[in-house]
Formats: sequence, C-alpha cells, structure tokens
Amino acid sequence: MSSSGHATGLPAHNWAGNTVFTATGVRRPASVEELQHIVASSRRVRALGSGHSFNRVADTAGELVRLDALPPLVEIDEAASAVTVGAGMRYGEVATVLHESGHALANLASLPHISVAGCCATATHGSGDAEQCLAAAVTSLELVGPDGELTTLSRESDPERFPGAVVALGALGIVTRLTLRVEPDFEVSQHVYTGVPLTEVADRFDEIFGCAYSVSAFTDYLGDARVWLKRRTAERPGTRARTRWEGVTPAGAAHHPIPGIPATHCTRQLGVPGPWHERLPHFRPDFTPSNGDEVQSELLLPRASAAEALEALRALGQRIAPVLQISEIRTVAADDLWLSPFFQRDCVAFHFTWVKDQDAVLPVIAALEERLLPLGARPHWGKLTAMEPESVAALYRRAGDFRELVREHDPDGVFANPFVDRAFALR
Repeated sequence: MSSSGHATGLPAHNWAGNTVFTATGVRRPASVEELQHIVASSRRVRALGSGHSFNRVADTAGELVRLDALPPLVEIDEAASAVTVGAGMRYGEVATVLHESGHALANLASLPHISVAGCCATATHGSGDAEQCLAAAVTSLELVGPDGELTTLSRESDPERFPGAVVALGALGIVTRLTLRVEPDFEVSQHVYTGVPLTEVADRFDEIFGCAYSVSAFTDYLGDARVWLKRRTAERPGTRARTRWEGVTPAGAAHHPIPGIPATHCTRQLGVPGPWHERLPHFRPDFTPSNGDEVQSELLLPRASAAEALEALRALGQRIAPVLQISEIRTVAADDLWLSPFFQRDCVAFHFTWVKDQDAVLPVIAALEERLLPLGARPHWGKLTAMEPESVAALYRRAGDFRELVREHDPDGVFANPFVDRAFALR
C-alpha cells in the first residue's frame, strides 16, 4: 500500500480472506493531521486494524483508514506506571520497547501481531484466572471525532462513562492513542502437558486453570487435551497461592497447538524462562503469520458454567471435529467495560479455529450456540457467529447506555456501519 492518505486499490479483505469489505477505498495517512482531514471530509469512514476480525465489524460503505503508517509512538510514564502508544502499533512492537525499559503489560493474546486499538475495541484477551481482557488496561483514549477534531477520554475524568468507550467497536471515532497500565518486567516459563483427559479438565477445572499465571487447554472434543501452563518465575506480591495441579509428566519436546504442525514458530517451551512477551503469546513475535487458512469463532461463558459447557461440547464432538482445526479453552477475569463479554463476570472462553469453509462451519457454530447460549454464552465481537448483531447486543445489560453514547459522540453516523447500526438499533 502507498504511505499517502490517498485511496489504495480494492478489494480490501480481512486477514483470513473470508470477508471482502464493501468500502469505496482504503486510506493510509502518514500523520494524525492527515487522518483528521480524511475524517472531516468523509461522510462515512471506519478504522481497519490488522484485519484479524472474521466478520463485518470493521466494514463501512465509505472509506477504510489504516493507521500503520502513522509515526510509531511508545511513551512511558514512570510515575503513573503507564505507557501511551500509537493506535496503529501492534502488541509485539510495543512489548519489545516496554521490555527493554524494564516494563511489562499484564497479559497478551496468543498472537503478538495484532493491533493495539483493534484488540481493545473488540475485547480481545489472553488467559489467566486473575487477568482481564487487554482492553481493561486502557486508562485513556485519544480519538478523532466526526468533525475531525481530537478528543481525549479518560477513566480519571469520566469514570462513569469511560468503561463504555473502550470496547466501542469503532463506533465513537478513530482512536489515535491509547494509554495502558504497565507493571515491572517479569519472566515466564511454559510447560505443555499432553494426554490430559477431558473428563479431568471438567472435573478439576478450577485446580487446572488456577495452577499457573496463564493456562490454555487445546482439544478437538473427541480425544484428550494438551494443557499449556505459563508460570511467572516470581509472582506479583500479594497474589493468592496457586493450586497444586501438575498434570502428568510434561512433554519432552515442543508442541504446536494444532497436532502434527511443527512448533518452529511457537514461543519457547520446556520450562525455559524468558521475557513475558516471548512466552505469554503462543507464537513468536518474529513470526509473521500467513493470511490464515482458517475462520474463527469464540464463545465466552460464566466461569461457573465451564464443566457443563465441556460436557455439551463433548456431546457434539462428532459434529465439531470434521470441520475443526483446534479449540482452545482459557479463563478471563471480570472487568467493568460495558461491551466486554467479561462485564462483571469471570469467564471461561471456548475458542474455535475452523477449516476455511463457512458453509460447512456456520451450521456447527449454530449448534454450539444453541447448546451454550442457555448457559450464558456471548460471542466474541470480532469472530463468526450464527446470531444476528441485534441478538448479540441484547446479551449486554449496558447496550442501551452504549447506544446513547454513540449518538452523543457521532450523531450523524460518520463512523456508522450496518453491523453496529443493527446491533444497537441506531438507524
């Protein structure tokens, strides 16, 4: 793409190529001022991050704007234990600078290649009983409003409404900067335990997922699970004691989450300690993922529903497995963000990486949702679901408050799109 703000060639599509956007063009401004001009002169415009969503949450009938050509920004505020980053930056880029300065983020997603603003806008998460989604670290946002003017929103200045502005699906404006909480740098080691029966995962769920800082279980719901344990070499002061689950003998060789694929691009395992940003993700920062030959969905349920949900998924195993590459089970702590699936509830997350055949996959997703929605499931905002957008939004108690926030910040719908409009009955 050109580094100018001029429109680039179409069609534009997401990372997996399963969604071709309807935008009239894609802009790539080289400065915030250029971005402001684009927004001020647009009837409809939306930001496109690293393209790791699998639906039309980022689409627009107007122009898309990519922020990866903006000047890189990582400003650390030692006194506030915070870092301000450019919205177009990716987590891997930010993490490297933080580590070099002796700082860390509390958690990361499985891929460090995704944009900070896009992750936060859709409540993307890592794993850990005590760890919230990535957006929960945000303490302030700078964004371009519909008139092209810059606005700053912060938890300090507006604590009542700020929780509605972080996971905002791009509907309030185009974010240019985010300020995130940081902590002192730390090291993590990871072991993989293979051959863990799914019945043990269900029966000893709290014990297994409470035995390390970050825990993931991978399975196809027909065979056993492989459990990833990521342990801090020194726990935070004041954290509760870990449970004692140790699995069986840890694997003697590195593993990829998907059986049969070499672990070449995975972060180092076998208990070797390393910096947080080189262990918390499953994949190395220097590995550039290809355009994914996959589609994804994810359901987030109340933590107390974990065993019942696992039983339901095992019952559907014969239907799931033929179109599944792998499923990952994680835990995420509650937060106060209005549109976060973890709003006021600790959750278990069931993530599904499917074969790239939506016609075959969507009926299976519908079957999963039929079984898990009664248990309190909410779909991830950026992934596939068989539900209509308005049905997803109806699962959020603060959806009406978010609707009013959007109308206040963007009364003419400059940042509108059909996905968000339908979800929140905006037009």
